[in-house]
Amino acid sequence: MFSKKLSIVLVAALSIAVVVIAVVNPQSSLISRIPFIKSPSINSISGLPGVDGPVLAVKIDDTRQAHPQIGLEDADIVYIEQVEGGLTRLAAIFSSKVPTHIGPVRSARISDIELLAQFGHVVFAYSGAQSKLRPEIESADLEDLGAQRQSPTIYTTDPNRIQPYAMVLRADLLMQLIKDKGLKIATSKSMGWSFGDAPAGGVDIDSVHISWPASSYDARWSQDEKRWLLDHSSEPDIAASGIHLGPVTLVIQLVSITDSIYGDKLGGVTPFSATVGEGRGYILRDGRAYEALWSRVDASSGTKWRTQSGEEISFAKGQIWVALTDKEPVFAKKGADARNQSSK
Repeated sequence: MFSKKLSIVLVAALSIAVVVIAVVNPQSSLISRIPFIKSPSINSISGLPGVDGPVLAVKIDDTRQAHPQIGLEDADIVYIEQVEGGLTRLAAIFSSKVPTHIGPVRSARISDIELLAQFGHVVFAYSGAQSKLRPEIESADLEDLGAQRQSPTIYTTDPNRIQPYAMVLRADLLMQLIKDKGLKIATSKSMGWSFGDAPAGGVDIDSVHISWPASSYDARWSQDEKRWLLDHSSEPDIAASGIHLGPVTLVIQLVSITDSIYGDKLGGVTPFSATVGEGRGYILRDGRAYEALWSRVDASSGTKWRTQSGEEISFAKGQIWVALTDKEPVFAKKGADARNQSSK
């Protein structure tokens, strides 16, 4: 009897220890070596414990009037894109967790089609699009579930916000609609990067300034939180939940930004950010910046990142933000007078 009780206690203690290890280090090899313990599921985009669920892409306003934004802290990856007037807009990708509310939701742009193609046939949630662009969205490999086709119970209006910054997506209802209709949506998958230890080299930095003609972000490394805390247009980027937004891996992808044939109703020309091809950039993780080269062979392929010597750059496990810009960032280096230090 004593032996049986001792066995139960030992198994229970071992189970608790494994859970602790899984939380602290979800990739621990110890877990895989224990035959009766199933390794936790890992989300392929973020590398964190979680499911590879259906992919939801949401366009979110990124002007001062749109802040605080809703639900971004739960995204697996967030892209910052340039739009008319040199402002920025976000494309947030959700798969491991879909929050109840996301917003403020805004309209689609031509850059979204090429950018999102690498994720497969995903749900595309947005507030609308200019008439010339609508046929392009309809013919793209996207599940077009924009506000123009859905009920106001799914695309709601926040009474505490002013238009056009008041549309909030009930993402839970949208995903339930997809399930009820039996729509076939791509689940998250490896997007070209992997997770692991940082490569050799890199530069210790305190912060980085990323800019567009009429918008900017600053990211400051938090040693306590082990992530880059974001400022938007010189103000702390605080979500509606009160969480200070910031990724574990921050990617600065230098891309070609050119005028497209599209424009807004005010006469502004819509820029196109090219994310297929190859180019330069920077991977920021663990308080360090790494000069990098990116490549994406076609629209259906993911984006790979390597050092200038050809070594793959692994990302840190956690949320990723990708800044698509054509301007060199400005780094503030540790232990130096960093005023106006450029990346070159």
